[in-house]
Amino acid sequence: MPQLLLELFSEEIPARMQANAARDLERMAREHLAAAGFLPEALKTFAGPRRLTLVVEGLPIAQADRKEELKGPRVGAPPQAMEGFLRKAGLTQDQLVERDGVYMAFIEKTGRPTTEIIAEMVEAIVRGFAWPKSMTWGTCKLRWVRPLKRILCVFDREVVPFSIEGIESGDISEGHRFMGDAQPFRVRDFDEYAKGLNDHFVVLDVEERKARILEGCKTLCFARNLELVEDLGLLEEVAGLAEWPTPVLGDMDPSFLDLPAEAIRTSMRTHQKYFAVRDPAREGLAPHFITIANIAAADGAKVIAAGNAKVLSARLSDARFFWDEDRKAGNFEEWLEKLNGVTFHAKLGTMAERVKRIEALAREIAPLVGADVEKAGTAARLAKADLSSLMVGEFPELQGLMGGYYAREGQMDPEIADAIRDHYKPQGPADAVPTAPLSVAVALADKLDTLVGFFAIDEKPTGSKDPYALRRAALGVIRTILENNLRLSLAKFGQADLLAFFADRLKVALKDQGKRHDLVDAVFALGDDDLVRIVARVEALDAFLKTDDGKTLMAGYKRASNILKAEEKKGWKAEGERDLLDDASAPEVQLHDALRLLEKPLAEALAREDFTAAMTELAGLRGPVDAFLDGVFVNSEVAAERDNRLKTLAAVRDAMGQVADFSLVAG
Repeated sequence: MPQLLLELFSEEIPARMQANAARDLERMAREHLAAAGFLPEALKTFAGPRRLTLVVEGLPIAQADRKEELKGPRVGAPPQAMEGFLRKAGLTQDQLVERDGVYMAFIEKTGRPTTEIIAEMVEAIVRGFAWPKSMTWGTCKLRWVRPLKRILCVFDREVVPFSIEGIESGDISEGHRFMGDAQPFRVRDFDEYAKGLNDHFVVLDVEERKARILEGCKTLCFARNLELVEDLGLLEEVAGLAEWPTPVLGDMDPSFLDLPAEAIRTSMRTHQKYFAVRDPAREGLAPHFITIANIAAADGAKVIAAGNAKVLSARLSDARFFWDEDRKAGNFEEWLEKLNGVTFHAKLGTMAERVKRIEALAREIAPLVGADVEKAGTAARLAKADLSSLMVGEFPELQGLMGGYYAREGQMDPEIADAIRDHYKPQGPADAVPTAPLSVAVALADKLDTLVGFFAIDEKPTGSKDPYALRRAALGVIRTILENNLRLSLAKFGQADLLAFFADRLKVALKDQGKRHDLVDAVFALGDDDLVRIVARVEALDAFLKTDDGKTLMAGYKRASNILKAEEKKGWKAEGERDLLDDASAPEVQLHDALRLLEKPLAEALAREDFTAAMTELAGLRGPVDAFLDGVFVNSEVAAERDNRLKTLAAVRDAMGQVADFSLVAG
């Protein structure tokens, strides 16, 4: 079936916007095609420095004829309602059909040529594209991320004719701005398009650009016995900056290697988009860098390398100045004093006030994680001091890290320096959690103060908005607690809604491990706030419910619970002791005995937090519960029998409820 090829060619699209732009183009195209009744065989988008591309496979030449059914006003409705409906339907009243007291309109629509639909779709997409930032140019009223130069739109190897703000559609594209003959070329389908771009030095697919960059960098490093310091974020960015990415290895002045490695890498990455390299034979960075050029230079990129080296030297000279000046000051107390003039949040006070809160929290947490209280207080008090330093003022990404360096320069206790360095950890799912007790205490205090503070002033995350990164902070707390096997009560640090927030974040963390969210709910419902114990319960419950015993007992629990709910709605309550009557049936006796024998081993297993053993004990109820439900008429006409049998089922529910609230388990 015919193919649609669309290219929106413009001036440079910022790298950070390209991935979302490709997704938005795909989404909008799918929506418009679906509205027209089209279900394409395949649809793919591409984004690069100067173009957005869409290719759609398997569209028909025209729409199929359609019959639409419109529901109108009720018979006897006011004339105004009928007139409005007739205008909408384009019919007269005698053309309507009455059905169940309502007027219905049946409209037959002849299918339109696909080219007409494509032209309308492209114009709607272009005019409605939601760029984070956009602009107008010249006398053009269209808003686009950068001036839109050309629209290539070909369907079934023919141009789809339309014009948007004077930009005529066509079958012309162009390649690299500088390489090759830089002349536009004609294409009629995607194969011609992809070949034309490659022949004109443009790599269309971002994944191919990333692979080309990574392979080229590693090849350059291998030739010089070096190793690339991989940086996925930087790789994503530079892949959006060059159409024909060409890695170039340059030399750095070795004298700069006495700067902190993080300062060198940040200066390279932030200002110049360079990759750092290391010498595998020694610690630290090597005096080289890799930049990604957008051309394959005839001289082997010697001029490019030399020019970039000069720029890097200027940047690193600035970093050296900040480093030297900060070390001269070297006074944490002066930096802390400056924090009095820094507002953390209008409702939460200054940064200095936040430091006092973190210090108090760190002292409270320290004995719970095996850290020295005084050291924890000192480290927490100094942790934010580097925010006043010149280096962090220039490179905010280095906060905490530079504080650790400056603490070592000042001959502080290495444990305190490490705690200052690591107190922001983990900053994302790929970041390691702190493990030293002192570092753990300060890191938890920092994140808990953030969470407690913003929840207290009702600045909670909503939907996709989380301006204060509270979800990340909560996940950081959860990971730090779990990976260090810490036994903390979160209730003492936050209010009920914050605990619920932790529960939601724990669901996210466990979902990534394949655990069911309803099991987290079932365990959290017990009121426990010890994350280590909660996860142990969830894991044991998850394993138990995958067994035959677990599935069968769960089914029995549901049956018992439904019977109890129905009777409790009628006013029944489990009052007094459960006791067997003299004429009790065998299934009653069997379940009664099983419950009695379960009490001690279940309590012991729960006391030692052996939840797997607790589940094994519960599994012993499977047979007796099934026999009871299948062989005993619970709602006996004899009041005493009925009451005792309901109490027996309530005892089953209570026993299982010691492990989790099974009523919240789905299925």
